[in-house]
Order: sequence, then C-alpha cells, then structure tokens
Amino acid sequence: MDFNMKKLASDAGIFFTRAVQFTEEKFGQAEKTELDAHFENLLARADSTKNWTEKILRQTEVLLQPNPSARVEEFLYEKLDRKVPSRVTNGELLAQYMAEAASELGPTTPYGKTLIKVAEAEKRLGAAERDFIHTASINFLTPLRNFLEGDWKTISKERRVLQNRRLDLDASKARLKKAKAAEAKATCEGDTVPDFQETRPRNYILSASASALWNDEVDKAEQELRVAQTEFDRQAEVTRLLLEGISSTHVNHLRCLHEFVESQTTYYAQCYRHMLDLQKQLGSSQGAIFPGTFIGTTEPASPPLSSTSPTTTAATMPVMPSVAGLAPPGEAALCLEEVAPPASGTRKARVLYDYEAADSSELALLADELITVYSLPGMDPDWLIGERGNKKGKVPVTYLELLS
Repeated sequence: MDFNMKKLASDAGIFFTRAVQFTEEKFGQAEKTELDAHFENLLARADSTKNWTEKILRQTEVLLQPNPSARVEEFLYEKLDRKVPSRVTNGELLAQYMAEAASELGPTTPYGKTLIKVAEAEKRLGAAERDFIHTASINFLTPLRNFLEGDWKTISKERRVLQNRRLDLDASKARLKKAKAAEAKATCEGDTVPDFQETRPRNYILSASASALWNDEVDKAEQELRVAQTEFDRQAEVTRLLLEGISSTHVNHLRCLHEFVESQTTYYAQCYRHMLDLQKQLGSSQGAIFPGTFIGTTEPASPPLSSTSPTTTAATMPVMPSVAGLAPPGEAALCLEEVAPPASGTRKARVLYDYEAADSSELALLADELITVYSLPGMDPDWLIGERGNKKGKVPVTYLELLS
C-alpha cells in the first residue's frame, strides 16, 4: 500500500510538472524543444494519410451501401463481433416484385412474359452487385480500416509518449537553468568577506551553506537532464521508424486500390452483358408482338467497353450467335448472291459502331455508314441481311439504328 501511494504521488508530481511546462509554453513563458524539419514532414504526411484514408473509407462505404440505417446496423454488428445478416439488394428486390406482378397479372400475357424476363435480368444484376460489395469490402475497405484501427493507433500512442518525453526534457532544462541562476547568486553572496567584529556573523555561514545546497541541486538537475535527453532521443527514434512506415502503407493501399478498380470493372462488365442479353430478348419479343416494328434499338447504343484484361474484354464485348446459314437447321444454306431483296420491307439503317465480319457470309460494317437492311423468312431474329452497293451479307441487329 505504501509503495502504491508513493507511486501515485510520483505520477501526480510528473503530471503536474508536465502541465506547468505545457501551460508556460502556450503563454510563451518557457522554451520548447523543436523537432527537425524531416521529422515534422513525416508527422504532416502521416496526419494527411490518416485524414484522407478516413474520408475515402467513409465515401466508399456510402458507395457500396447508400442506406445510412443499414450502414449503422452493419457497424453495430461488427462492434459486437457478430455476423452481419444477409441483405437483399435493390435489384433483387425489384426482381421479386416484377416476378410477383407477372404471376398475378398473367405470366402468359406479353406484359407478364416481359416482366419475367426483366425480373431475371434484375436478379442477375443484384447478384453481381452483391459479389462486388463483398469483394470490395474484403480487398479495399478492410485494409483501410485495419490501418486506422491498428497502425494509426500505434503511431498516435507513440506520438503522445514522445510529447510527454519532450515536456519532461524541457522541464528538466528549465529546472537546471533556475538552479544555476540560484547557485550563481549564492556564490556571489558567499564571496563577501565577513565582519568578524560583528556580533552576528550568521549570515555568512548561511550563505556558504546555501551555496553548497545549490551545487547539489545543479548536479541533480544535470543528471535528470541527461536521463530526460536519453529517453527523448530513444522515443523520437521509435516514432520516426513508425512514421517512415507510412510509405509501406501507401504501397499497400495502392495495391488495394488496383484490386478495387478491377472488381468494379468486372461488376460493370457483368451488368453490361446482362443488359445486352436482356435487350436482345426484348428485341425478339418486340418483333413477335409488333411485326411492323424494326427489331433493334432506336437510340444510339454505347459501343462495347474496351479493356486490356482478356477476361474483361470477353465479358464486355457483345457475343453474337453464330448462324450457319439463312435456312432453318437441317436444310442447305442459301447463297446470299442468289437472294433477292423483297419487294417491300427494306429499310435504311445507320451503323452504330464498327463490326468485323467473322466469315464470308457476313458484311463488315463501319460506324456511321448507311446500309439497306431486310429480313428473310427463317432467319435468326438477331441478324438481318445488309446491302452496301454490290456487297451483301448478314449483319447483327444490335449494331444498327433504324432510319426509315
């Protein structure tokens, strides 16, 4: 118990000394040990890294989960070390509503059939979104969160220790300075020759005794200063090593950022492929429901996404079904040169973007050129016959825009 009381009194004394030193520095009444410029730059870079990491983390969470209530719920589950329950995405919820509507309004009606097709596409979009959120959370959010909750807390702790060591060092310097000033004053008073005729030569004796006491105080203050300087230098080196580790943190975050971009690219490529498939299905259905309507898009479509990744390219480029010929399966393919255009039903179309013919039966296309198109009985609804001058061949519907 006595030991604890002594330690408590010692800690209280140290805290009071630091508080006095800190207050005097704020009022400009005490000197402050300044860190070197390189150390200050490391501190500034660390603070900037922490601040921007927090902002990027919060905004990425908003991107992945726009609902603030859901984010709070997920945060509470994480703090309680409990598994976050599976949540239905907006696309999956929309698909559920569309499927239920089709079931109630009639799945065999044109509207009901279209609702079912769109519901299936929305369900696939929702599943792709779920995979993207899961991948981005593991590969991007988790490393950022680990830095803030791990490395940064360690850096902050060591910086607080360094601040205390600096206050102790500056307090020791101030104590030594005061002790030397008092010693010099006592020495001057002790050098005065006493008057031994005086009945009370006690002042001279007291001055000599005070000088000896201040000598001891100076020696003690110098010893405390050496100890404080050693502890400060050691803590400064520890903190410097941690701050220099921010460079490794940047490298790690750069790798995570590349993975985030890769997962986002994959997600949007999947969405594009799903919507392209849905567009083809709806175009076929539209041709069956409205025979006089051109089968294809009436608005310019975006060209296929490009990517240096072979996987992404395969996912983003529209895949056209191969057609062996114009005749139904099992029959001999017609010769395109022998096929005459119908008397009516030919249309003008503008090419949306370049298309390279896969074989001699197809017609290569250049963006923005005008061609004549028409359909023949038994043809795949995704293809038309296109003519440009004396050249003729199959062309994909999704690459065309109806003009007249």
